[in-house]
Parts: sequence; C-alpha cells; structure tokens
Amino acid sequence: MSSVLARIGRRRALQGAAAGLVVLGLLVWWLLPLGEAPPSGTIRFSTGTKAGVYQDYGERLRKAFRKDMPDLTVKLLTSDGSQENVKRLATDGTDFTIAAADAVETYELAANHPGADRLRGVARLYDDYLQLIVPRDSDIKSVADLRGKRVAIGPVRSGVRLMAERVLKAAGIDAQKDITPKADGIDVGPGHLKEGKIDAFFWSGGLPTEGIQDLADSFTFRFVPIGADLVAKLHAQGGATRYYRATNMPESAYPSIQNGVAVPTIAVANLLMTRTDIDPRLTEWVTRAVIKSRDEIGAHVHSAQLVDLRTAIYTDPLALHEGARRYYRSVKP
Repeated sequence: MSSVLARIGRRRALQGAAAGLVVLGLLVWWLLPLGEAPPSGTIRFSTGTKAGVYQDYGERLRKAFRKDMPDLTVKLLTSDGSQENVKRLATDGTDFTIAAADAVETYELAANHPGADRLRGVARLYDDYLQLIVPRDSDIKSVADLRGKRVAIGPVRSGVRLMAERVLKAAGIDAQKDITPKADGIDVGPGHLKEGKIDAFFWSGGLPTEGIQDLADSFTFRFVPIGADLVAKLHAQGGATRYYRATNMPESAYPSIQNGVAVPTIAVANLLMTRTDIDPRLTEWVTRAVIKSRDEIGAHVHSAQLVDLRTAIYTDPLALHEGARRYYRSVKP
C-alpha cells in the first residue's frame, strides 16, 4: 500500500513540476522572444545633470538592460537636459535619450533642425513638474515677484530653461532684462540658494527629485505656486506650449516642506526616444526592458512607477519607432 502511495506521490510531483515548467515557459515567452539571441554591441544613452531624475533613471535602466541583454554595453552621457538630448539624438550624438515633449516639438519647429525627421518615440515615461523654489522667509509669493531678483532658470540647453523662460514671459517678465538670470541646474542650484547666491531657482523634473530632497534635509524653503491663469497665458504663446498642462504637485512629493499642501504648477510628459536608423530588434528589446523594469526601478526612482503599458504608446509629437510598435503589438490584449 505504501509503495503504491509513494508512486502516486511521485507521479503527482512530476506532474506538478511539468506544469510549473509550462508556466515558466509561457512567462519566458512573454518576456523574451522565443529562440532569439539578445542584442549585443554598444549604445549611447544621453541622460541629464547629476542629482536629476534623468541621470538616476538612466543608470537604473542600464542595470535593467544588462539583465536581459548581457552583451549590450550602454554608455551613459550626462547633459544639460532635454534640449541638448534632442539635438544629440537628431545629429547622431547618441542612440537613445529622454526628453520632454515640449523640447522635442521646439526642436522640430526650429528653422535649423537637422535630423528632426528621423526622431522616433519608444515610450511615454512620466511627467516633469515645474518647481519654483525660494527660501521660506522670501518675499517672493508669485512668479511676478521675481522681477529684479537673481533667478536660476537652468542651463542653456536644458528643458527647464524652456519652461522657465515661457512661464516668466506669461507673467510679463523678460528673462534677460527683468531678472538677473543664472544658468544653475539641479546640481548646483540648491546649494546656491542655501548660500544666498540666488533668490530663487526653477527646476523641472519627476517627483520627487533627489537634489531637492537633499536640500529639504538641511534648509527650509517653500514652493511658489504657478497658477492656472499663467497656464492659459502660456498656451496663448502657441507652438510647443500646447504640451503644458495645469496640475498640482501632490502633498506627498516633499512632505517635510509641503506640510500636507498641494502646490499648483504645470507638467509636461517625458519621452524615451531613438532614431529611425536604430535596429528595430534592438528597440523592441529596449522597449520590453523599460516596461518590465518599471516596478524595480520605481522602488528607487518614484516617478518611474508611472510608466504604464496603456499610456506608453502615446509619444506625441513623435511617431513610434518600428521596434517599439512591434513590442506593443505583441502584448496587446
């Protein structure tokens, strides 16, 4: 009797193991193209400034790529931000990058925009939030109060520079005449505010941004609201400003600073981008790795939690790259 039961037990164990292998096989089939060797070689990926979200996200994406594509070398290149990233990609300086949608359209609308027609979308990622930061005891209560102040509006080739200059214009301020403009980025702006070298600084990034979190640990500051009235004036400027939307920076972004209060501001979508000449097979694998790694990266880069398969395909103003389109079709319900 016991030997019969033992045989039955072994049979069930083998059946269970076989079923487990089938499930594992289906999972592998979903995650990776069956029988296809991972891409290899070297790609260049343009990120952003140190202490910014682009750089952190890029570093963690590189680790995610290494898991699925161990023979692919990813070279990360720091940059001023979106404007530089778009131009680098369009002119063969990099193979993949991240940039805000307004910077992409600004480049496409420019009189001199070599390579703009070769730009393609891979995925819509997360939103950048414009953040205007001043010392807690500052007399600056609105964007209009920046007149005559020393204001960091971001590096010349950054996305924050685009947004800051447009927001200032909407408030009736000429960035070159009515303020003392500084080119500080998130790498040095917080320190300069703390040291009293500037009166305010603009930053555009995912929430929360490490550089601002670090400032909150050692300095008391507050966010200046950017109201819906300014957003309407922004849209009236035309062009790439159509990508700005009124929103609130949630109270959970920087709890120790916001004290449970949301901050009115504007947001713009970020896009993962490549070019038409980049191998579709490589781009398909890259797209898969981006979606697959969302939760793992999101545990460290909170804005990455917003990467979503349902919205990733909306890369306006760019058409999807063929490789990205293949991936989205393969996982379409």
